[in-house]
Amino acid sequence: MVVIEVPEVNYTDYSNRQLAAVPLAFLVLALAIIGGWVVATGAPANMGLEFTGGVELRVAADGGDVEQQVQTAFDREPDSVRTILSDDVDEGRVVVVTFQATENDPEGFASNLQDQADAAGFTTLAVDQVSASFASDTARTALFGVALAFLGMSVLVFALFRTFVPSLAVVASAFSDLVIPIAAMNLLGIEMTLGTIAALLMIIGYSVDSDILLNDSVLRRTGEFYESVSRAMRTGVTMTLTSIAAMVVMAIVASVFGVGLLRDIGIILSIGLCADLMNTYLLNVSLLRWYKFEGVAR
Repeated sequence: MVVIEVPEVNYTDYSNRQLAAVPLAFLVLALAIIGGWVVATGAPANMGLEFTGGVELRVAADGGDVEQQVQTAFDREPDSVRTILSDDVDEGRVVVVTFQATENDPEGFASNLQDQADAAGFTTLAVDQVSASFASDTARTALFGVALAFLGMSVLVFALFRTFVPSLAVVASAFSDLVIPIAAMNLLGIEMTLGTIAALLMIIGYSVDSDILLNDSVLRRTGEFYESVSRAMRTGVTMTLTSIAAMVVMAIVASVFGVGLLRDIGIILSIGLCADLMNTYLLNVSLLRWYKFEGVAR
């Protein structure tokens, strides 16, 4: 059995500003990346087919460089081309070709694409189409769900601790834990889909769990401040590192077997959990220490 040894951190060697500087720098950088995406694309992230509308074709990979052939088979360049493993074809590989909806798409756009695929010699296995209006409604619903989850978490935290600074520390850490993975998704080319939205919601849960563990240990249990922080770290860091290891393994295995959604979820959760370690034991600790020794709790 592997035992994770959590080292003791001498927080007295660092000021509150020094502790908060690194997580705040990452937060500012992440917000700048997302802001740049909004300016460039009109959206905070690369939106998937569920949120933009469009057509997805699945064609059999009958040998050769199918992805290269796909690029020249249609009169419009695909927005994405990826290969996945499948037991439905002899070759064991299926190429997924995605065309996102635009204002100039003619009626019967999906049928035209299928005809072009057939004319190019591809075997079309499936054609999925999502209308732009339905995708827009889905995007609004998903955004509302994330906002509602974050708002509900914030209300619950403030009701639980009933003090401003400790509650703010939890909410600020959770916000940063959410923003940093979104920025990383943009840099890594991971699309925002219903599956990745679920991963972001899971990050909110992970973040609140570790932050409440720390705050509860410091504010409600007996013991000196640094002793309480160390006690919370032994449990929280062990849980988070175990979760990170599981997510990394899931991402690697999913990549090997071509399961793109599970790979993306594993990557997003791994990044979010790493951000949670940083925000909980740097940003949150700095705010709690200021509250205990210099702020209103003095």
